[in-house]
Amino acid sequence: MSIFKNLPAAPVAEKKPVTDTRHGISRTDDYAWFRADNWQAMFKDPTLLDPAIRSHLEAENTYMEAALSDTKPLQEKLFEEMKGRIKQDDSSVPMKDGPYAYGTLFVTGGEQPHYFRTPRDGGEKQVLLDGDKEAEGKDYFRLAGIDNSSDHTHGIWGYDDKGSEYFTLRVRNLATSEDLDDVIENTGGGGAWAPDGKSFFYTLQDENHRPSKVFHHIIGQPQSTDRLVYEEKDPGFFMGVGGSLLEDWIFIDIHDHETSEYRLLSTADLTAEPVIVAKREEGVEYSMTEGGDVFYILTNDGDAKDFKIMEAPVTAPGKENWKEVVPHEPGRLILSHLAHARHLLWLERRDGLPRIVIRDRATGEEHAIAFAEEAYSLGLQGAAEYDTDTIRFSYSSMTTPSQLFDYNMVTRERVLLKTQEVPSGHTIDDYVTRRVMATSHDGALVPVSLLYHKDTKLDGSAPCLLYGYGAYGISIPASFSTNNLSLADRGFVYAIAHIRGGKDKGFEWYETGKMEHKQNTFKDFIAAADHLVKEGFTSYDKIIAEGGSAGGMLMGAVANMAPEKFAGIIAAVPFVDVLTTMLDDTLPLTPPEWPEWGNPIDSEEEYSWIAAYSPYDNVGAKAYPPLLAISGLTDPRVTYWEPTKWVAKLREYSTGDAPILLKTNMAAGHGGKSGRFQRLEEIAFEYSFAIKVAGKM
Repeated sequence: MSIFKNLPAAPVAEKKPVTDTRHGISRTDDYAWFRADNWQAMFKDPTLLDPAIRSHLEAENTYMEAALSDTKPLQEKLFEEMKGRIKQDDSSVPMKDGPYAYGTLFVTGGEQPHYFRTPRDGGEKQVLLDGDKEAEGKDYFRLAGIDNSSDHTHGIWGYDDKGSEYFTLRVRNLATSEDLDDVIENTGGGGAWAPDGKSFFYTLQDENHRPSKVFHHIIGQPQSTDRLVYEEKDPGFFMGVGGSLLEDWIFIDIHDHETSEYRLLSTADLTAEPVIVAKREEGVEYSMTEGGDVFYILTNDGDAKDFKIMEAPVTAPGKENWKEVVPHEPGRLILSHLAHARHLLWLERRDGLPRIVIRDRATGEEHAIAFAEEAYSLGLQGAAEYDTDTIRFSYSSMTTPSQLFDYNMVTRERVLLKTQEVPSGHTIDDYVTRRVMATSHDGALVPVSLLYHKDTKLDGSAPCLLYGYGAYGISIPASFSTNNLSLADRGFVYAIAHIRGGKDKGFEWYETGKMEHKQNTFKDFIAAADHLVKEGFTSYDKIIAEGGSAGGMLMGAVANMAPEKFAGIIAAVPFVDVLTTMLDDTLPLTPPEWPEWGNPIDSEEEYSWIAAYSPYDNVGAKAYPPLLAISGLTDPRVTYWEPTKWVAKLREYSTGDAPILLKTNMAAGHGGKSGRFQRLEEIAFEYSFAIKVAGKM
């Protein structure tokens, strides 16, 4: 490509063929050696990485730097623009909880959040946890927040300083901001307090990075004496622990991507064994919230594909006692629910747009909170207290900065607490947001959310960054991002393809984008690109595709299926070696992921589904566009060797001259660098690649 000139020779990975045979089918992997045998230990101590692997990753970083060296001034300019749109000394609106109100703030120049509290009705801030201070001297540092006890004397806080998502828990005296001697390592990152504030519950990660055990820790006692409350023997299930607003119950939530089970522990007897609510049934999901003398249960049980809400007495919450409260309505997907003393509320999505519905528990009267823009995002925060009529929610669109409201569920009064401040200035009317529909291969209509400057000519000449994800039922909101303004201001159309695999159009939208239907996800994304070209928003030689994690798998698939339709591709922490990973049941996420992708170990049919699209397995002799892959050395979700192998194979097979680039964060994991400005630097780097490829430098 003419835009990449005078590049040095790209790294050439050594081939060490390894053959694997399953169901009578043999595959040879020339680059399997990039998977370090000691990966579990290396995630906790990156210095243990095999020197040969480290040398190759560093060579890839050097090549990438050379290919993008001319974008350095642009990266700096983009970073300053993005930084200029952030209120550096920003502070959240504190949430009331008992005698205090709790919130977070950032200081000018600071990378990490500071957690604070004030007296309930306002007053001087008391900083409980200074994230910048805790992060001093560390290449990577990520806080898991701080959770105060009900008596407001102590807080549990957690941190990960490797990027491997093994969190260390500490207990802090909130009066003095000093930590106690309690230190618990290798946890999931949070805990649930017992009502007396003298003990808490937490999940422990096993050697394969799975939260397989729940423990009860008494403050001041050594970790070795913690009581094992529950152990999940099935490696195919995730597990979390939390508490109810009334602090009557500890919830143990056990689930994979399609099946749920809850176990309850009454806080009246912390030594008791947890009790099952409803035994796990394949394909049946449920989640719970407490409503005083009843539990409200959100479930897809029966034919409730888009979910319904049931209730059951707290004294007998078994499935045989569930009674319908909010019936199932096809096309109305209920996403989450909350209960307060006098109201039941839930977040739902209709026609791809979210709204909040509130029901008076005494009268059954309902009303909804919704907005009129073509595409927008709505977040339900609820309240930290049970006995309240006031909840909190957030709203934004691709042109409207985030707004935070307190809402009185009785009077229906809406109080604007805060509007996201853009210090460098933002005029809403300078930008346009739209939602268009692309027709996919089978006639399905795929929503595409758009943002562009009002002066952008829609004659096919505009470059476009087309983003997609499409997995796990996750819907990408059409929310406000100050970073995307840097693209819009340069004439880009920023587009989000709400493809199958997410739940943007209901649960069926998810079901028809997983397992044997996974190819719909990729075809939807290509259809979105086709529609944008057909309607004059852009042209094929100006579309840069972007996706991360499972969205990175999407990038790998469309690169194989339609490389000629993309000017460039950005694949962040891309899950591209799907078949090999799903065949390796020692990896952290493999058994829990089988309901999403298929189990190729046990099923030849499911093996064939994955083999048909797995990006690494389908690399072929074709002209791939310029491609930037980004990975994290200690990433437990998409291990560093997946993008490393993929880039090596792409470079081997590509018949074109476009560069295939790999950037490995040597001190970060799945989410990249942890500081807020460090993250902006990474986005500026990615966007500089897109702008260079689009010829807009």
